[in-house]
Amino acid sequence: MRTALMAAATALLLAATGCSVAGAAGGASEGDGGTTTVVVGYQSKTINTVTAGTLLRSLGYLEKRLGPRYTVEWQDYDTGAPITAKMVAGKIDIGSMGDYPLLINAARTQNVPSARTEMISITGYNLRGGLNMVLVSPTSSARTLADLAGTKVSASVGSAGHGTLVQALERAGIGADVVNHQPAVGAAQLESGGVQGYAQFVAWPGLLAFQNKGRLVYDGSALDVPTFHGVVVRKAYAEEHPEVVDAFLKAQIDATRYLHEHPVEAAESVAEATGLPPEVVYLYNGRGGIATFDVTLKEPLQAAHQRDVAYLKRISPGFSGVDVSAFVNDSYLRKAYGEDYDADRASTANPAAVTGTDAACGKPVDDPETASELWLTGEKDLRPAATPTCLLRQVAAATAQVRAAYVPDTTTGTRWFADRAVWLRDPGAGPEHRFLPFTTQEGADAYRAKHLGTRPVGYADALEAAGGDDR
Repeated sequence: MRTALMAAATALLLAATGCSVAGAAGGASEGDGGTTTVVVGYQSKTINTVTAGTLLRSLGYLEKRLGPRYTVEWQDYDTGAPITAKMVAGKIDIGSMGDYPLLINAARTQNVPSARTEMISITGYNLRGGLNMVLVSPTSSARTLADLAGTKVSASVGSAGHGTLVQALERAGIGADVVNHQPAVGAAQLESGGVQGYAQFVAWPGLLAFQNKGRLVYDGSALDVPTFHGVVVRKAYAEEHPEVVDAFLKAQIDATRYLHEHPVEAAESVAEATGLPPEVVYLYNGRGGIATFDVTLKEPLQAAHQRDVAYLKRISPGFSGVDVSAFVNDSYLRKAYGEDYDADRASTANPAAVTGTDAACGKPVDDPETASELWLTGEKDLRPAATPTCLLRQVAAATAQVRAAYVPDTTTGTRWFADRAVWLRDPGAGPEHRFLPFTTQEGADAYRAKHLGTRPVGYADALEAAGGDDR
C-alpha cells in the first residue's frame, strides 16, 4: 500500500509542477471597463470552506467590500489540487482548501518567489478530525475499518480525506489498495461495486449516508487529530494589493458571522448553490455542527499542520517539506479582525452552539456534548433537545414528517443523523440519558467493552421505547 500511495502522491506533486509562473501575470488583471479582476479559487461542495467560497459568493460581501473598481472572478473546483496548480501559474490570487492540500500548496510555491503563498485564515475545523470519514456500501458486510483490509478504497490522493485514511490504516496496522478518484467518481464506484470503501472529506460522507448510498465504518474523530480548511493568498499579490486581502478577510468574517446568526438560511443558500440537500449542509455547518467556523489561526491547528508535514514526508518522496511557521501569516487577519483576535484565537468553543428549552424533557439545552436537534417539515427553525434520549422522545411524538434528526456521538461528539447512528441502551442510566448514539459500529463496540451493562438497540426500537414507558 505504501508504494502505491507514494507513487500517487508523487504524481500529484509533479502535476502541480507542470504549471510554470514564467509569463504569468503577477497580481490582479484588468477587466472590462477598467476594473481590476480578483480571481478566487474555491470548492463549492467542500462546505467547510463556504465562508471563503460558496456562502461568501452568494452573499456578495466581497464585492460590496471591494467596490466598483474591482471585479471578482470565482473559479469552482472539486479539490484543492487544481487551485494550487493555478496559483503556481499566477492564475488564481486567493484560494481555499484542506489541511493536506494546503501543505502541498506551500511545498509547490515556497521556492518560487513570484508564486509563493501564505495561509492567512481558517474557514472551519474539527479538533478531533470528524470532517473526514470512510464509508462502505449499505449492503457491505464490513462493520469496521479492519474489514477493509486488502480491498479497494477510493480517495482523492493528497486530500484531507486521503490523509485521514492513510493514518487510520497505519494505526490499525492494515493495508488497502487506495484508488485515486475525484469525490463524485469515487461515490459512483462505491455504488457500482468498483471499490469496497470510500474515504472523503466534508460533505461527501454525510451526503452518501443521507442518500442511503453509504454506511459509515470509520469516523475521522477516532484519530483525535485536528483537521481544517484554510485560505491562502499569493504573497506577491498580497503585498501589491493589501486592500484586496483586507477586504477579503473582512468579508469572510462577515460571512462567518452570518452563518452563526442564520444557520438555517445559510444552509439553504449553500444547498441551492451546490445542489446538496440542506439537511446535509446543516449537519456540518449548522448549530453544533461537525465543523466549527472560526477564521482565527489557532495554535492546535498549526501544531497539527506541523505533524502533517512529517507524515507527508513519510508517504511521499516528492514532498520536500514546509516551514509551517513561515507559511502561516496572521498579520493581515489581525488587522482585519481587531482587538479581540487573541482572545478569540485562544478559544475552541463552537460559537454556534445549540441552545433553547427541550420541549420533551422540559429542561434547558446547555450541554454541547449531548445537545441534539430535530428538523420537521414545514418548520423554519429546528427544535433543540437536551440529550439524544430527549431527541428520540421528540421524534416519537412528532406529528409532522422528520426532515432530519441530529445527535452527537457519545464518545467523540461528532454530529450524525439519528437514523443512521448505531444505538446502545444503558438501563442503568437516568431516564434522559438511557439511549446512546454512535457514528460507527466500532465506536459502539468500544464503548460496550467498557460499559458491560449496555445493549445494542435498533433505531426503531429506541424510538418506540423512548416514546413509551422507558423513562
